[in-house]
Amino acid sequence: MRRFANISDLTFKKIADELTPCNLPKRSLLVKEGELANAAFFIEKGMTRSYWMVDGEEITTSFSTEGSLVFSMDEIYYGRPSEEYVEAIEDIEAYRIPADTLRRLVTTDLQLSVWWGAIHQWEYRRLHRSHKERLTLPARERYEEFARQFPDVCRRAQRGYIASYLGITLSTLSRISNFLI
Repeated sequence: MRRFANISDLTFKKIADELTPCNLPKRSLLVKEGELANAAFFIEKGMTRSYWMVDGEEITTSFSTEGSLVFSMDEIYYGRPSEEYVEAIEDIEAYRIPADTLRRLVTTDLQLSVWWGAIHQWEYRRLHRSHKERLTLPARERYEEFARQFPDVCRRAQRGYIASYLGITLSTLSRISNFLI
């Protein structure tokens, strides 16, 4: 659990005292569209994917693996039900923290506030880069860049989820990845 942040022992204890270990089987929904999860999850083992439902189709927006913090931004920031789902695509070992406790800790502890800001800077950069790549790169280059940035996800996630994330069809991804082998 300690690898989630570079913080002092005292600050670590503040957050560790609020965590509850949990195990979630593959296909569990950690966050559901239209609902409040009332929690965030530190992923210790396993992988999740976030997705939107658009006209009955699942559109993958991100993947989270060991060391990630998973939560609904709509809920944490705006107190609104989530606009997306977060699904365990592997069995998950995690630590759960109540959403209100997380909000309180990151606004009252300077080290956690800095850590929280760093998480969001990294995530904003990832989203910005992904958006640019989807708009400017051909499918093959999008996949190559994704594979370079997230080799672990490429090995572990279903190809259909990756194709959805990249905005391409599964058959296009299959052709591209077979060509690159």
